[in-house]
Amino acid sequence: MSASTGDAAGQHTPVLYQQALSALQPRAGGRYIDGTLGGGGHAAGLLSLSEPDGEVLGLDRDPAALDMAARRLGGYTGRLHLRHASFADLATEARRQGWGAVDGILLDLGLSSLQLADAGRGFSFQREGPLDMRFDPAQSLKADEIVNGWDEVELADLLARWGEEPRARRIARALVGARPIRTTTALAAVVARATPGKRSGLHPATRTFQALRIAVNGELDALEAALPQGVSLLAPGGRMAVIAFHSLEDRIVKRFFQRESRDCLCPPRQPVCTCGHRATVRLVGRKPTRPEPAEVRSNPRARSARMRVVERVSGTNLA
Repeated sequence: MSASTGDAAGQHTPVLYQQALSALQPRAGGRYIDGTLGGGGHAAGLLSLSEPDGEVLGLDRDPAALDMAARRLGGYTGRLHLRHASFADLATEARRQGWGAVDGILLDLGLSSLQLADAGRGFSFQREGPLDMRFDPAQSLKADEIVNGWDEVELADLLARWGEEPRARRIARALVGARPIRTTTALAAVVARATPGKRSGLHPATRTFQALRIAVNGELDALEAALPQGVSLLAPGGRMAVIAFHSLEDRIVKRFFQRESRDCLCPPRQPVCTCGHRATVRLVGRKPTRPEPAEVRSNPRARSARMRVVERVSGTNLA
């Protein structure tokens, strides 16, 4: 559900499109899960390259994204299976589909350009809208409840932890003092007033909006739940690719992939292995894949994207 750029037809090409398809190596007869379907850009590539009988299970928490993908990918009836679900439920949805193992899984994390552009969803500090920020409109928690209901200590902790905001306490104090805050632009203005002085290229409210969105949607908890499920679902030789857009996400992915690519997790000074852990995956590349300069020029929101890929090895099970 991440940054994408529109083409002449009004469709959307997702970040690291060619690199993700190259990493997953779709083939005829393969089974693939797109855990963050969005507008269906990556799924379209997976379906095209796995013709004539490859299948894609597409998950998304946002009903609007599912509707758009269904329209865009209508020509793949019978090969595309859509689910209104979180990628935290990868294993459940695969079982529902009758799939015991899959050949590839893609998670394109974060926020889509379409969600950001819809002022009514409340994701953007540049467009006035309600303090919503829900991926799934059916869930109860909104950003408004956090901004206007949480106490100053809770807000400061949220901003520091999930926004990595160095001025978290100052911003939290300002938010409490400015209540009630009802719109995205009003929230952004309060944050800007609370953080005067020299600024980097980021808007002063960027980290605040990131922290609120993560909290509203439980994004990091969902990611931590999805990663082991994804690796367990992979057939030997199957690959999992994860595209992250900020350091919190990428750190979780990096640490999990590194852990699962090692044969022993015992402390380095321990002379004999007692953990019994065996590698379940191998790293495909030691460093994350980043967008080419041309992609960043055409879609500046892609600049922070980084993709990590692993391949399932034979004869192992996740602990």
